[in-house]
Amino acid sequence: MQNIFKILDLALFEQAQALGRFAGAGIDLKDGYIHFSTAAQVQETARLHFPGVESLMLLAVPHEKLDSELKWETSRGGQLFPHLYGILKMSEVQWAKRLPWNGVAHDFPPETFL
Repeated sequence: MQNIFKILDLALFEQAQALGRFAGAGIDLKDGYIHFSTAAQVQETARLHFPGVESLMLLAVPHEKLDSELKWETSRGGQLFPHLYGILKMSEVQWAKRLPWNGVAHDFPPETFL
């Protein structure tokens, strides 16, 4: 199974865990879908949208679990990005790990790129 990735603030992650679902961050709610990235896109997503942010989580979700509500749409630079038109059930998350900031960039866990 190929994972797609969601970067979110630790507080939102903790809230989602408590509720068992994640409806989206502010940008997701504004756009009407939950933004995800592929393994090839996620570092650039972090660099562009979360520079210097220290309290982040990285969620890995097998895209096959979301296929009925997942759409691949053209975005940044003409790339296809996965967008979830629905709620992410936390039971669909394969793993969630801290995404530490090292002063220059975020340190991604090695399993992001497997």
